[in-house]
Amino acid sequence: MLKKWKQLSSSVKFKNPWWTYKLDKFEIPGKMEGEYHYVHTNGSSMLVPVTNDGKIILVNQYRYLCEKESLEFPCGSVKDGDDYFETANLELAEETGYSAKEIVKVGEFNPYNGVTDEMCSVFIAKNLTEVESKPDPTEEFEIKPFYPEEIDHLIETGKIWDGMTIVSWTLSKNWI
Repeated sequence: MLKKWKQLSSSVKFKNPWWTYKLDKFEIPGKMEGEYHYVHTNGSSMLVPVTNDGKIILVNQYRYLCEKESLEFPCGSVKDGDDYFETANLELAEETGYSAKEIVKVGEFNPYNGVTDEMCSVFIAKNLTEVESKPDPTEEFEIKPFYPEEIDHLIETGKIWDGMTIVSWTLSKNWI
């Protein structure tokens, strides 16, 4: 059995509305002590919206760090006081201009387990109706509907390169 690390202390180095940069001091019993730097979040919710005619909605947006556009499923951080389901509903409306009468959780994953403790819950959203979209000031979206078989092709050809979207599609496509 692997040794469980013991946390000796934890401190916040920086905090913003989306995440907290933390430094923990730890001990691996009988081996060593060390430092672990990581990003703490409340988690995130990603949705796979399915239209009544069977298309899957992706959003195209600009990603500053990679300096290019990215086709992704709607996603957002869980804010203090909210939960994954509330976040899913808010992000669906904000990023796509739809609400869903049916939202089902199909899985969860950690997007980068050596760097963050974030867990992303994945939902399928169905029975969509249009609502007013109110994106954040830094967000701009193009709504892009595709049939399921087109999404596989977009991943294979590198047109979808966002890891969270690829994992969410893998978790959800057998439910659609």
